[in-house]
Amino acid sequence: MSMRFTEIGQQLRAYRLESGLRAEEIAARLGVSRAALYRYEKGEVIKLDTIKRLAELLKISPLSLLGIGVEYYSRPVGYYERIRQIEESADQVLQLHGPVCYLTTSDAYDEALAEAFEESADQAGPDRAAMRSMTEQVLGILKARKRMYGLRRPGIITMVSIGAVQRLLEDGVAGGITLSDRVRRWCRQVAEAEVENIAALMETEPMGLQFGVLVGAEPTSAFKILRSRDRVSLAVNPFRPDAHPSAHTGVAMITGADEAIAAHQRVAEACWREAMKGPAAANRLRQMMAQSTRA
Repeated sequence: MSMRFTEIGQQLRAYRLESGLRAEEIAARLGVSRAALYRYEKGEVIKLDTIKRLAELLKISPLSLLGIGVEYYSRPVGYYERIRQIEESADQVLQLHGPVCYLTTSDAYDEALAEAFEESADQAGPDRAAMRSMTEQVLGILKARKRMYGLRRPGIITMVSIGAVQRLLEDGVAGGITLSDRVRRWCRQVAEAEVENIAALMETEPMGLQFGVLVGAEPTSAFKILRSRDRVSLAVNPFRPDAHPSAHTGVAMITGADEAIAAHQRVAEACWREAMKGPAAANRLRQMMAQSTRA
């Protein structure tokens, strides 16, 4: 088996963030410099023995670092970093996920997240510094993903569920976080703007971007299939982009297994056939917004 050191380095970085350990901590336990660890993450040749020791430190299988089998992430930061890496070469993204497509959200969405996360960190008492650091990591990765999308513009087919959109309108961005009345009002305003943005995109149907609205039974899982010239990846994700960075609401999974990809592809295609699209879907979203405003 030939070892692709760039991919090993990418996964090493994702798993390091997932572990919550600082780079200097891992380097010290390995007996190498922090600079050496960063070079590994950038794709420098790494010995098999070092891979085994890293896997022990990170509490994962050595096969996971070698890109064999399934990757698991129980924290948003590790999962988002790994998705950022895969998106860098993806040409097409097919996703069934929540109330928004993060890559097409506005700058105001990121600003609302930052405000909500910061206010939550201020309430964390002695853990405030650690919470702020975690927040900065997650926001930095999310913004890097959006910047890359702006540069590359891969094709996206995305489906949002009517129930998830309704909850977004009612609760606002970062709906699962306890916030002051002022920030909660702003988060609701941003949520309304994002739903209007989706409606506008459905009407204009820009090249390479298609939205569908699922009005039947709500999907029981969120996932995306990312295709590039030489790889297809399935990512099953329990984390909403506005979930708190410390969330442990489930376990995200990334795999290249043909059977898993084919099964999820069939589900996505069936959902797409049933989804509302175009002006009709945009009108449905605007009706929901009007009802939410009156309530």
